[in-house]
Amino acid sequence: MTAARPPYFSPKDDPLALLTLAELRTLEARTAAALPPHTLMARAGAAAAQCLIDMFEHDPGARTRPVWLAAGPGNNGGDALVMAERLHRAGIAVRVCMPVEVKPDDARWALESARAAGVPIDDRVPSSFDGFGWLVDGMFGIGLTRPLEGVFADLAARMTRRSGASGRVLALDVPSGLNSDTGTPVNGGEAVRATDTITFIGAKPGHVTAQGRDLTGRLFVSTLEIDASTAPSIVLNAPALFGACMPPRDNATNKGTFGSLAVIGGDTGMCGAPILAARMALYGGAGKVHVAFLGEGFPPYDPPHPELMLHRADGFALDRMDALAIGCGMGTSERAKHVLAGALTLDVPKLLDADALNLIAKDDALASAVAARGAQGDPCILTPHPLEAARLLQTDAKAVQSDRIAAARRLAARYAAIAVLKGSGTVIASPDGRVSINPTGNAGLATGGTGDVLGGLIGALLAQKLPAYEAALAGVYLHGLAAQTLTDDGIGPAGLTAGELASAVRGLINRRFYAQHARS
Repeated sequence: MTAARPPYFSPKDDPLALLTLAELRTLEARTAAALPPHTLMARAGAAAAQCLIDMFEHDPGARTRPVWLAAGPGNNGGDALVMAERLHRAGIAVRVCMPVEVKPDDARWALESARAAGVPIDDRVPSSFDGFGWLVDGMFGIGLTRPLEGVFADLAARMTRRSGASGRVLALDVPSGLNSDTGTPVNGGEAVRATDTITFIGAKPGHVTAQGRDLTGRLFVSTLEIDASTAPSIVLNAPALFGACMPPRDNATNKGTFGSLAVIGGDTGMCGAPILAARMALYGGAGKVHVAFLGEGFPPYDPPHPELMLHRADGFALDRMDALAIGCGMGTSERAKHVLAGALTLDVPKLLDADALNLIAKDDALASAVAARGAQGDPCILTPHPLEAARLLQTDAKAVQSDRIAAARRLAARYAAIAVLKGSGTVIASPDGRVSINPTGNAGLATGGTGDVLGGLIGALLAQKLPAYEAALAGVYLHGLAAQTLTDDGIGPAGLTAGELASAVRGLINRRFYAQHARS
């Protein structure tokens, strides 16, 4: 006899499909037509109830107080009603607040069933949540098209305050008010900040990027026994997407096996940025790392890492490198422009960051050169933060952040490049249409120099012959996971410095990809 399949799971290093609203609606319509009425709502409510019951095992004190559920007027409210009935039948005290009676047929069925079971349901909003254990947000799901208003906006604000004060706020499908495609509040309105979210059929892009990461909290997924195996347009970044590209570390290898990287930048007074990038490249596994400085006053060698080879950019043979990382502390002078233009003519994999991106944004010839590289099958990797992305797209940062996925896709298409739009839930887009959202990283990365470190890491992976898209995926994933690992050890998020990331990344690479080889 086989064990019953769990009704939900927590994503763990899985390249999950991230389903857009359009994809979900297609799946729902196709599946509902083949199932008895109300099946999907019954499964969703049951999975949510079981999720909460399982949480009680780790927080038994919460079970001594009633669960309060907010039910909206649509199918999200119906899910909450089914959940309430399941909890009630399990002997857990519940109270449902339904300010506006549910309207869809499925939700009406759930309401009648809950009333018949004796679930307490009314439209009264409590003056305080202090008497309740868990709060459940079942107000609005993925179909919301306008900002929360009236009692629902007030409840969203109050649940958010509860989440920050004492926790225990579970959202159904998405936190109410969150755009499930973009990760931003619908039309800039109010949105619930949950501590936990159980989502149905599949995870959504909005759970893992922009404000959505903070609003969603811990994410659980219930597939509702629906096969969503059709090719998704967006996936969650995970080692399965790039691990096979990591180079083997055979005994019969040498420093040439793992490539030479040149970090190009460091105008006068800005030498630190390329040094940070180059140190990371050493720890990221590159065989040899050079720094080509544009400015004056750079050190003759790097005392902590004399392995780095430091040069003046003039006359340095960039064409002999296996990869280039260009832009850290580069400045935007005519000389910087000349160096970048020359580098773009070389048949060498390239990452462009910081001032290299600013130069491209201001110069049509440079932009065309980047696009030409991609058209020839040699896409550059661009790693902008939102303001740099805005310059590259001739828009503003607010527009970029309002739909980060669309912005990354536009960057990839316009420049025929791999676009790495940095931020919470970094978006990686390829001109061939592939899009991934990265789940790792935290506020520890919100400090100067971490972008330089990311550039050095991706550059090191390019030097080791990873394809550009996979190098970007691996670099972003490991960079973010290093910040999380250090935070777990108390080194962050406050006070984490960019230079501390390198050794953490090295440990992750070796443990995840080379530990077995080292024992053999």
